[in-house]
Amino acid sequence: MNKVILSVAPVCASPHEIVPEEIAKDVYECYKQGAAMVHLHVRDKNAALTPDLSLLAETVKLIREECDIIVEISTGGVSNLTIEERCQPIYGDFTEAVSLNVGSVNLGKSVYQNPIDDVKFCVKELIAHKKFPETELFELGMVNTMAGLVSEFDFTSPILLALVFGHEGELPATENALKHMVAYVKECFEGRDDIIWGYTQAGRKDWNMMKYAVNYGAGSLRVGFEDSDYLDPDTRVDNNSIIVKRAAEIVRECEKDVASVKEAREILNIPFKA
Repeated sequence: MNKVILSVAPVCASPHEIVPEEIAKDVYECYKQGAAMVHLHVRDKNAALTPDLSLLAETVKLIREECDIIVEISTGGVSNLTIEERCQPIYGDFTEAVSLNVGSVNLGKSVYQNPIDDVKFCVKELIAHKKFPETELFELGMVNTMAGLVSEFDFTSPILLALVFGHEGELPATENALKHMVAYVKECFEGRDDIIWGYTQAGRKDWNMMKYAVNYGAGSLRVGFEDSDYLDPDTRVDNNSIIVKRAAEIVRECEKDVASVKEAREILNIPFKA
């Protein structure tokens, strides 16, 4: 695929004030630089994860006043929320896509817990409410688990897999680790032509692996403050659009095209509903 979908996760997880107007403005600037999808969490005023969708709904309303970017809401994050609480964004009218997490992993000193019964509950709910899933995979075992889920449940096509690297406690952001994951994705989903894999890098400071991933076949890249606010090893920035702009440049340097929102919706089969 010569089109690469750029996704922006604009909100860092550290405690800070959540201001919908500021997030919406930042997202719109990212959209203008080439972001076709925005990845948001359900957070309260102090950025803590919550099942209360009210602040998120306000944020998305402001985003929608400016653009038709694909709105993806996370069902994950390290927290004490129950799976029922984590799945609340599935029921939001404004939610088009959701992140799906299919296994547990150490993230720094925290344990990101996704027991299989919780995973299956989330899968059933997102399918029932027709939300497009982007599955985040941190380890090889999760690839195998996802293949089993696809066999068991009626997932929509295509299957979008976000391969995540760089967190302390999971796979490092290296060429060999990426090759390993991609090879196993191809093995587990052999015979399917509707698998799109993307690249996410926590703690990114340079663009070497982003460029490598695009050249290796990534169909999507995720950038933004949730993962890193570095433009280069010596420069941190105060808005996400600068990072999205550089990501778009990376895609073009790899002689590929940045997917517009319209093109991303066609690729992922997510029609826009005003």
